[in-house]
Amino acid sequence: MGDVLAGIHATWEFDTDSVLIRFERGIRTPKLFQSLRERRIPYAALSSVTLTPGKRGTVVLRAVPRAGADPLVEAASGQLKEGCDPYRLVLPAEREVLAEYYADELRALLDPASDEPADRFLVAAPEAPMNFKAYDGRAGFDGERVSFRWSWTGASSAKWKAGDQTFKVSELAGIVWRSPEALDGYLRLLPRAAAPVDHRTGGSLGDLHGPGGSGSADGASADGGPVAAPVTRAADQDPAAVLFGLGYGPVHESLPFAAAVLESVRRTQPAPAASAPALVNAGRRDPADIAERIHHLGELHQAGLVTDAEYTAKKAQLLAEL
Repeated sequence: MGDVLAGIHATWEFDTDSVLIRFERGIRTPKLFQSLRERRIPYAALSSVTLTPGKRGTVVLRAVPRAGADPLVEAASGQLKEGCDPYRLVLPAEREVLAEYYADELRALLDPASDEPADRFLVAAPEAPMNFKAYDGRAGFDGERVSFRWSWTGASSAKWKAGDQTFKVSELAGIVWRSPEALDGYLRLLPRAAAPVDHRTGGSLGDLHGPGGSGSADGASADGGPVAAPVTRAADQDPAAVLFGLGYGPVHESLPFAAAVLESVRRTQPAPAASAPALVNAGRRDPADIAERIHHLGELHQAGLVTDAEYTAKKAQLLAEL
């Protein structure tokens, strides 16, 4: 499309195969957005597009990611607050007609398999090296290894006895990230031989993020291999976990870290065979759909949101698709 849509805290730049989301770096911008800076989202990574009323005279345009397409979303596992959702663009209510136009444009570009989970990550993870300070230690990731260096004041005796830890991503099955905004938040690494864990003891049977993107509670690993008995150690006693606390391991530091580790873990595992992605918008478009879009374009033109030249060019483009 080659267009730009500026909203509150972010700007969406539309390209032929993806949308580049640039986040503002202001005092009111969520710290997670400032940490991410920008993200390129392929249209193939989206499952749907919604436009809903927002708060205090705004509308919200949201691109809904496909399951398994974005390591950041997979690592977050539904724990992000609405205001920190990087797929939301908040706009003044007077721009609703324009937002609806772009929502329609995005829907037309969705992959035919958009309602199916992605078999691999389609959105790039934050790049290593990365590090953050947790309550009981410091976590570091260089792209190949994750290291935990324990704190004198916060680490348990069990962690001090085990000593500082280093884990190769090739030896990991996945990660568990529990938001530092929740009680007893943590980041736990799951070695290849480990089974899903239980949040009641510092983990979650449903939060294993491994090669398949989801966990299993019946003794099978994320990629179907045999595993050991379930982990029952609490996060503050587990040398493969760092514990969050008030002011330690904030979301904007620990979540991108978790996403980067998860993407590296997935990359080291054999991917299932998959056919080449289908071409989007192959063949001719439905004439009724074209007519509706031209009518919509005319409304934008009459409202002064589209110039004469833009209206003529876009209308000719739509007619050419018949």
